[in-house]
Amino acid sequence: MKKTLLYSILALGVATTTLTSCEDMFGSFLDKQPSGELTGDEVFGDWGMMEQFHFDTYNFLRHGACRINNSWLDAATDLAETSYANGGVRTTFNIGNYYGGGGAAELSDTWEHYYRGIRKCNMILTRIESVPKAADLSEEKYQTFKQNYIAEARFLRAWFYWEMFLRYGPIPIVTEVLDPNGDLLSDYTTRPSLKEYVVDFVLKELKECEANLMSHPVESAYAGRITQPMARALYSRIMLYMASPRFSGESGITWQQAADASKGFIDTYGSLYALMQGVDAKSALTNAWLLTPYTEDNKEVIFYRNDPTIVWASIANDTPVGEGGNGGLCPSQNLIDMYDMIDGSSPFQQYDETGAPVYNGLQPAINMASGYSEASMWANRDGRLAASVLYHGVTWGNGVINVVKGQRDNPIGNANATPTGYYVRKYIPETILSNNHSGNSYRLWCFIRYAEILLNYAEAVNEVQGPCTEVYNLLDQIRHRAGITGSVADRTDLNSKEKMRNFIHKERTVELAFEEHRAWDVRRWNVAEKALGRDIIGIEVSANGNITRKVAQNRVFSEKMYLYPIPEGEYWKTGIENNPGW
Repeated sequence: MKKTLLYSILALGVATTTLTSCEDMFGSFLDKQPSGELTGDEVFGDWGMMEQFHFDTYNFLRHGACRINNSWLDAATDLAETSYANGGVRTTFNIGNYYGGGGAAELSDTWEHYYRGIRKCNMILTRIESVPKAADLSEEKYQTFKQNYIAEARFLRAWFYWEMFLRYGPIPIVTEVLDPNGDLLSDYTTRPSLKEYVVDFVLKELKECEANLMSHPVESAYAGRITQPMARALYSRIMLYMASPRFSGESGITWQQAADASKGFIDTYGSLYALMQGVDAKSALTNAWLLTPYTEDNKEVIFYRNDPTIVWASIANDTPVGEGGNGGLCPSQNLIDMYDMIDGSSPFQQYDETGAPVYNGLQPAINMASGYSEASMWANRDGRLAASVLYHGVTWGNGVINVVKGQRDNPIGNANATPTGYYVRKYIPETILSNNHSGNSYRLWCFIRYAEILLNYAEAVNEVQGPCTEVYNLLDQIRHRAGITGSVADRTDLNSKEKMRNFIHKERTVELAFEEHRAWDVRRWNVAEKALGRDIIGIEVSANGNITRKVAQNRVFSEKMYLYPIPEGEYWKTGIENNPGW
């Protein structure tokens, strides 16, 4: 880590953060005071300044849209491809170049980013007891707020360490405040075991901090603050991961324990949350992804980054070129093929352990009983397809998507035109496109929503019991919200644990597409080489409407890519053990 970046946490300039400001993220509860360059003693000698310092730690929660040099992490998976040549994942992940500068925001900067956030948490935890009580605080409020901040710092630190684990595996756990003028991590080069890191530290932190977090619901003025349900929801996710094939041997966590963790969330907090609804499936799903929990009563969002409203400039990189955008995140035919028919039947005959259909070349074997046709492949499909993806013929913004060569969204000579034949719809607020792109909208980045909890529970229960009524009911809640009319229990092709497992993998993929789950799910299932090394399939639409499949991009993925390499600067400086193969 760079000393200058660590030192900037002590020489605090709260108002100069390069991310969303605290005031934008949390609104009126933060009474921001002017501050210049402040020492640690000055910050922790005043209650108000300490609060600002703590709230600034929320800025280390990252937004996923265009984070990797204007590209998304899901474009490093089989779900999408970045249209423009200099997109970060296109110049690194997609060609197996894990040391490339274009992907630095994900591959190497993550290390420094989260260790900076961890250091801020450690400073709160080691110094908050010595901060004088503000004159206008009662003793009761002082004690309550102090316990809230301690619990929040423990949660945020656990989240930062979890995010690091996904990328680098178990790394040194630092719970003291490192001296920015010293050798930093030079005394922390021993890597803990997976159990020591995740089970004995991260999961323990989440369990112990939950009671002192704010309850839910909270006043809108405190929107975005860490609450008790957030801690339990993250616990549910991590338990599911630890029970999964890649981690269970070392973690000792069973599928039953993972099921109990998800059931615990539902029993304790489930009455506070629900899948969002709307006038139709498309609006229900859009509501789930774009409405706020505090002003628009979005009861599906559990843990999110509370950003301010965005305008056209924030979505231009991921908007169709015919709308004046740069193409950006372009869904793959691989993803399109995962959506079921609207009656609940499968369009294809067989699915593999990645959740994708089994291909013979570029074409899966069609289930003729479903009514699926390549000539009209988007008709009568799961409502999540239309809510997530822009395909040929769909009205969007100020026109109709037209990907015929030479037409509106596939003009000759425009290098940013979609390489797959699709553009992304999910997470792109259509209201911004109205009134000549002068609109604005909230787009909070959601880390955990209630649909994931249901999927976590369904996956774990299936691994314990196989297909059963509880699994059917959990999946039906999600599928019926998407407009699917049939019930999972009626599917005769899901009559074994293995087939249901593949089906749940598919359901999880389409429900959580573009929310940064796929890259980690295929790793924990131990199928990343198959999922992330396969060709990206796209389509071409001719002038007469005929659809032809094509290879849009070749991908590279080998076993060592399950983990990122330790950043070179840190490796050479400290001698820390690098990840296998790097």
